[in-house]
Amino acid sequence: MTEPTRIFHNPRCSKSRQTLELIQQKGIEPEIIRYLETPPTEQELLHILDPLGCEPRQLMRTKESEYKEQGLDNPELSREQLVKAMVATPKLIERPIVLANGKAAIGRPPESVLEIL
Repeated sequence: MTEPTRIFHNPRCSKSRQTLELIQQKGIEPEIIRYLETPPTEQELLHILDPLGCEPRQLMRTKESEYKEQGLDNPELSREQLVKAMVATPKLIERPIVLANGKAAIGRPPESVLEIL
């Protein structure tokens, strides 16, 4: 049984809304995870990072004030510390993230998710 297509979604974000619409236009009704209300666990984030092929800092919104305020620009921070920070402050997680067919993509631009659907 394949996993359902999932989107870590923020309805206030235009790119997130556009990505969701693009997925639905393909006839897919994804599981919508409003990650600001229901943040992923550390394990879930680690599970997302692997298929994205990126490190935690690459999945962070580095222009958010919380990034600097929490000292997350410190290059000495470990992978685990950065993941914990994203779980504690989900606003720092880049959006939207789409998981489909054992793969992952960030919807920036929204069309980038088409290759995993």
